[in-house]
Amino acid sequence: MTTLVGHHDQVAAFRDAFAGGRPHHAWLLTGPQGLGKALFAHEAATWLLAGCPAGEGLAVADDAPAARFMAAGSHLDFKYIAREEGSTGNLRAEIVIGQIVRRPDSVGQPLREFLAGTPMLGPRRVVVIDAADDMNRNTANALLKNLEEPSETTIFLLVSHMPGRLLPTIRSRCRTLRFQPLPDADVARVLDTAGVPPDEHDALVQAANGLPGRALALAETGLAALEKELAVLAATPPAAAPARAQALARSVAGKANVGRYTALLERAPAMLAAAARTRQGPARARAIADWEAASRLAGDAMPLQLEPGQVAFSLGMALARLSQP
Repeated sequence: MTTLVGHHDQVAAFRDAFAGGRPHHAWLLTGPQGLGKALFAHEAATWLLAGCPAGEGLAVADDAPAARFMAAGSHLDFKYIAREEGSTGNLRAEIVIGQIVRRPDSVGQPLREFLAGTPMLGPRRVVVIDAADDMNRNTANALLKNLEEPSETTIFLLVSHMPGRLLPTIRSRCRTLRFQPLPDADVARVLDTAGVPPDEHDALVQAANGLPGRALALAETGLAALEKELAVLAATPPAAAPARAQALARSVAGKANVGRYTALLERAPAMLAAAARTRQGPARARAIADWEAASRLAGDAMPLQLEPGQVAFSLGMALARLSQP
């Protein structure tokens, strides 16, 4: 099972709050997406449901009942709320009010019913909302009632990538725990734990900018191989550049390569920017101009639904110009 890496200050602050005897009933876990906030929430919930055991961090013995129930997804005092599948089988765009208060089209047990009565397996219940930013206004107002009238037996953990989207009244009723990007060494540890080959770590860590979740997502796109291809393009003679750029365009075609295409849209402008910083005179001016054009193209590609092959070809040709004297 994946375990939390880093975030020692946040873990210590959370533990200390419960050691004091009167912890806050609602916590807002904030920071960029990909930091591990949801994993923190899951480990914190397991630790709470296990009775806040002594020891290092939020560790709970694997054979503890709370850990076994959480691993099986069957703990009766734990509620996880996230976007659900709609009638078409796709994820809804929002967390809907039926997940908080019973509605005719509700699927599963809504939060209000879960909170009725008393905890069943221990002294408290835990509710994780991931991500709270996904709640629409009606859902947020329905949740607010529970936050305004807190139960001594319930702890809320709200994951938020953009807390500014939340109702001020929700933010004001939560204790905020801010998460920061991890050092490169910790991101590499996450990749190692996930079984990513060591020879891919450098490229992934560099592209992740301290976000381990981002590093793992990029690993699935084959970023390390893509970086090598782009480096070859940047050293390709002008006569061979169109053929290599066409090969790059073919490699991002189709739904199966959306992740690779998304990685290309970020990495190509980043490589042009890095090259511009190392050059002087006309070569620097050309690299800057190519970086500006590539950044605009990459930024427009998804919103304007530009044809991926054409975008990839243009980005490939811009990289190939780096080989010109």
